[in-house]
Amino acid sequence: MGRLTGGDPSLLRRINSAVVLHALRGAESPTLTDLTRITGLSRPTVEGVVEGLFEAGLVVESAPDGAEARRQGRPARRFRFRAEAGHLLGIEIGPHRVSALLSGLDGRIIGAGSREVSETACADDRLDKVRTVVADVLRRTGVARSSLRAVGVGSPGIVEADGTVRLGTALPDWTGLALGERLRRSFRCPVLVENDANAAAVAEHWKGAATESDDIVFVLAGLSPGAGSLIGGRLHRGFGGAAGEIGALHLLGRDVTPERLLSTTDTPLDPLDEHAVAAVFAKARRGDEQAQAAVERFIQRLVHDVAALVLALDPELVVIGGWAAGLDGVLDPLRGELARYCLRPPRVTLSLLGEAAVATGALRLALDHVEEQLFAVEGTVTARR
Repeated sequence: MGRLTGGDPSLLRRINSAVVLHALRGAESPTLTDLTRITGLSRPTVEGVVEGLFEAGLVVESAPDGAEARRQGRPARRFRFRAEAGHLLGIEIGPHRVSALLSGLDGRIIGAGSREVSETACADDRLDKVRTVVADVLRRTGVARSSLRAVGVGSPGIVEADGTVRLGTALPDWTGLALGERLRRSFRCPVLVENDANAAAVAEHWKGAATESDDIVFVLAGLSPGAGSLIGGRLHRGFGGAAGEIGALHLLGRDVTPERLLSTTDTPLDPLDEHAVAAVFAKARRGDEQAQAAVERFIQRLVHDVAALVLALDPELVVIGGWAAGLDGVLDPLRGELARYCLRPPRVTLSLLGEAAVATGALRLALDHVEEQLFAVEGTVTARR
């Protein structure tokens, strides 16, 4: 997969290969003449590159359409990128659900699956669920495991470059878990693990609410909120991968945790108990004054956390995801508070990808890894330092 034309081609050759491959992926069965016009390269150069892509299994010849076939003379040869030459997986591992998305090398989703998992499940049980979901998706789509070229994974916690979760309080047994190493035993391809909010930020930039913005903050809102950010179109992890951990802001002299703010009793909510959280919001919608006060406290806390990140990064756009994206009235208070505290308030919108955001971002992570192998000219959005 990492050699487009065999051997060790020169930089110029790889650049030409990347340019032609980009053109093939973006065009509808182009001819050599089309590729020469699109790329600006000479016809002999394009022919040589296409031959190399044939050898690598990345390009095949397309059958002529009906009109061309009926014409006299031999029709011009047409080509297409073989998206089916390999496959990619994007996996989300969450407190209550694990899910997977499968695509070809063009990133188009061809299969999906998910399973519920208990918030109290140990790491081994949660990883068993992941393997079950993946096996089910591969079986239903008829894709061989050996066809996988990269697997991206979105997980709660601070994730190191090798996929180890340095700190992960949202899931039992997660802190210190060698997640990347554990999952690599199930695949014969690279496994790339990323923080879930970071993955969601990448997803919104790829296919969601932030496709037109390069400086964004994605807030994965919940009782322990996290955030991912893109600066100049590139994912910002921070030095140790802990950028965006706004759920820890209460430690800075504000010892009232979100789970206590949202409680209607003297007992704080369990951060993993989404049913209890949903019950509080349901009561608030029915007019329960204690629940309404609790929701108001929570929203105020959320907007203050987001404002701190906005002041530091000055993003063009803030995207709200996670279960809090479904809260009635969360956008207006957030816009109002950001206008009050920030020198240049950003636009604020809800996620367009919903529950699929993390898995979609994980898939993009896998796609970026493969594209870096294929093109190897410049870094990708999610490339690590």
